[in-house]
Amino acid sequence: MSARGIGWTLHGDGRNVTAGGFVAPEERLSWPRTIGIGAQHVVAMFGATFLVPLITGFPPSTTLLFSGIGTILFLIITAGKVPSYLGSSFAFIAPIAAAQTQHGAAGALGGIIMAGAALAIIGFIVHTAGARWIQVAMPPIVTGAIVALIGLNLAPTAKSSFEQAPLTALVTVIAILLVTVLFKGILGRLSILVGVLAGYVVAMIRGEVDFAAIRDAAWVGLPDFAAPEFHLSVVGLFVPVVLVLVAENIGHVKSVAAMTDRDLDPLTGRALMADGLATMIAGGGGGSGTTTYAENIGVMAASRVYSTAAYWVAGIVAILLSLFPKFGALIATVPAGVLGGAGVVLYGMIGILGVRIWVQNQVNFSNPINLSTAGVALVIGIADFTWTIGDLTFAGIALGTAAALLIFHGMTAIARARGSEHVAGPDDLESSDHCSRPSKLG
Repeated sequence: MSARGIGWTLHGDGRNVTAGGFVAPEERLSWPRTIGIGAQHVVAMFGATFLVPLITGFPPSTTLLFSGIGTILFLIITAGKVPSYLGSSFAFIAPIAAAQTQHGAAGALGGIIMAGAALAIIGFIVHTAGARWIQVAMPPIVTGAIVALIGLNLAPTAKSSFEQAPLTALVTVIAILLVTVLFKGILGRLSILVGVLAGYVVAMIRGEVDFAAIRDAAWVGLPDFAAPEFHLSVVGLFVPVVLVLVAENIGHVKSVAAMTDRDLDPLTGRALMADGLATMIAGGGGGSGTTTYAENIGVMAASRVYSTAAYWVAGIVAILLSLFPKFGALIATVPAGVLGGAGVVLYGMIGILGVRIWVQNQVNFSNPINLSTAGVALVIGIADFTWTIGDLTFAGIALGTAAALLIFHGMTAIARARGSEHVAGPDDLESSDHCSRPSKLG
């Protein structure tokens, strides 16, 4: 494969995956099959990627355009060795909402760019110095707390949307839950998308959908772009997002490495830089921040096709779809009740994913350091504490993240200096299982 990851060898006869094998990143099936799998990747990310702009008020077509561009950029920077689709990250929802309240959409876009820049810088450091320092700075107890408080901090937002159309929202919730347990394979993994469609149908029957925007939209055209503004006061809102994106990207690289039986650790820094740059580009034009997608890992695992050629197709398909304004207008008609129902499930899942990180890494909560780290951080995040210093405003997610980091490392340092029995053990400080099994916010 070339340095830019373009040029794939044909896998077997190009029609079937060899028995017991898989299509490696540098391989591909025949182009018709590759195009079909690429389109499937686009469908897999639909539900989650579109919910972010719908919830935050960003144009769906613009987000889709930069999602496709970001995916292609990621494949180029990782030299075609790490298959991934970059969709909208749910970690950005809360800071975007808070930044919009202070400085409007332009201020939120500036925050997205700053978050992307920070992620790209961390990626460069990881590329040159390795990722060991991240695992020490962000052990499972800290990572789990940050992920959990981001999801639970959004609970009031879900409630607000749910109450606008309770029946529609309830149908959406029930549909998502039923599809999750009734269907296997790709349909089961698309439970959010199917649930939103079911809720949308109910909303149509109840007259909650306004189709005027679809009639007024053109068939072909560029998405709506927006310029960012930069305000120092939003920095505290977006810093926690960077920490989550770091964990997600490392987890994605380790998952792909495990599934393809190869060492991809040297590409971790590139993956972080690529996602950071993609997020900056998105923020610069009116799109939401990006992240690697667990939904697409599911498609790869089911199909046993890890070919980056399929992701090139997915990126191109996403860009082409963004050039149909009527399609974006259709997505934008999803009413508040449907968003509220989906939000109840999604935000709750994000919160529990943090708990899952603790469970997978066997975090010891009989240790008061771990107990204090999680307990204080969650209360601050859920209650949405706010602290204003001059022009800087730190909301619940930022304060909760800072609390998790400071409490864990501060108490650990004191306990170690005093020779206390409560010093965190090796599993608390060095476990990387939370990176090998990604818990996604996208």
